[in-house]
Amino acid sequence: MKFYSLEFGHLSFGIYNRIFAAKFRALAICYITRKEHFNAAHRLSREDWSDEKNEEVFGRCANKNWHGHNFTLHVTIKGEPSPETGFIVDLKYLSKIIQKYIIDEMDHRNLNLDVAFMKGILPSIENIAIQVWKQLEPHLPAGSLHCIKIVETENNLVEYFGEE
Repeated sequence: MKFYSLEFGHLSFGIYNRIFAAKFRALAICYITRKEHFNAAHRLSREDWSDEKNEEVFGRCANKNWHGHNFTLHVTIKGEPSPETGFIVDLKYLSKIIQKYIIDEMDHRNLNLDVAFMKGILPSIENIAIQVWKQLEPHLPAGSLHCIKIVETENNLVEYFGEE
């Protein structure tokens, strides 16, 4: 282990290069995003509300015959690039995880009826993002999941950064 001595005026501070390198590497955090798509139907309504109240609050999204979206999902991972590969995460692996736990479960499905991890949860875009996070986080390195972004329409999107 190399030992460096830094001098400031008449003071001298010894620093191990490993400590210095760790502090320097901490500045090398990068973010990478994988984008995927899925199509799904849902209905925003509460069973404990009248049809009128649901329509008042949720508008056309409370349609009894459902409605659908072409969702765009962005999964952002943060971390230090590996010195060996230069990657934060292998994007092929990330894509497989998203495919298995999200796309295969949600694509061309009714979010209210067909998706096990959405059972009993009002499928607002906010709740969808939270549930997607909960599905993906256990399959990724601890602390690496940075953001789930879901685009529902060209005007509506949500970003979820996990619990604080």
